Amino acid sequence: MRHDKVGSVMTADVVRAEYGTPFKEVARLLADHRISGLPVVDEDDKVVGVLSETDLMMHQATVPDPYEPKRRARLSELTPGAKRQTAKGRARTAGGLMTTPPVTVHADDTIVQAARVMAQRHVERLPVLDEEDRLVGIVTRRDLLQIFLRSDQEIRDEVIEEVLVRALWQSPRSIDVLVTEGVVTLAGQMERRSETEIAVSMTRRIDGVVDVVADLTYRLDDAHLRPGEQTQVPHGVTEDWLRRL
Repeated sequence: MRHDKVGSVMTADVVRAEYGTPFKEVARLLADHRISGLPVVDEDDKVVGVLSETDLMMHQATVPDPYEPKRRARLSELTPGAKRQTAKGRARTAGGLMTTPPVTVHADDTIVQAARVMAQRHVERLPVLDEEDRLVGIVTRRDLLQIFLRSDQEIRDEVIEEVLVRALWQSPRSIDVLVTEGVVTLAGQMERRSETEIAVSMTRRIDGVVDVVADLTYRLDDAHLRPGEQTQVPHGVTEDWLRRL
């Protein structure tokens, strides 16, 4: 089953900074290009960190108020996180301001994989690397949402061709496939319960699918068969798919 790759939606013309780029130049890059963050690269175009507006704001927030009376350092200010924040407050270049290690993806990763990384790491953009780990693009949340712009007809065609015909060896007309605003409804009868579960699971993984409504029945409940009895595995479906269910 095909998944769109990150390289197909990324922005190739990446605004970037180098380790020694001055603070003011970083702020100017963000403002001029109307972006909220950028990657920091070394001389070999390897990403060594990422910089965001938050990092620059942290710099300003840690600047001491000349009218505020001096106070003793609190224990909470001696933690590693507090020390990093203090260091950023004194930084003058991108290398001192950036957050490390950078969270990245590769151009050959799927959009689904990139979206999962974004959600798990709570980031809004990901530098995209080639096979040699050099920067080739940047992908944002907005870029990844493009998969949901696929038409209902495109999604329906892929469900029929990739799931029913190629994976399960079903006739294209054996199951009714209705797609409305990205929600796929599967209706009809299949031979085995395992086939219905595979159909739903594979359909959920198709790019652009918002949800799956299963109105499927089956003739044989093979859910409780022991491995030795599971001889009638649907043609075209690998054991790997059965293990995922």
